[in-house]
Amino acid sequence: MEQIVRKKYDKEFKINAVRMYRETGKTLKEIEDELGINRGNLHRWRKEYDNGSENAFPGNGKISAKDQELMKLKQENKRLREERDILKKAVGIFSEVR
Repeated sequence: MEQIVRKKYDKEFKINAVRMYRETGKTLKEIEDELGINRGNLHRWRKEYDNGSENAFPGNGKISAKDQELMKLKQENKRLREERDILKKAVGIFSEVR
């Protein structure tokens, strides 16, 4: 069975690719072909860089404060839903007892 190897690019490579695109006037496709990166990567990197140039491309295990807060809120939301569901079941059980 053939294993697919996924290429990983560091922050510096991504920033340089975005700058290359902006400074040379070449198309996204031309830059992607020149650098040997998959279609769509440069477009995604450009958007990510534009949305938070200082904090773009945080790397593995390093998430932005905004994403960290979102993750925390999602976990809390999940916990609260579970608690609500347990209480609903308890109310149903106790109302049947009478």
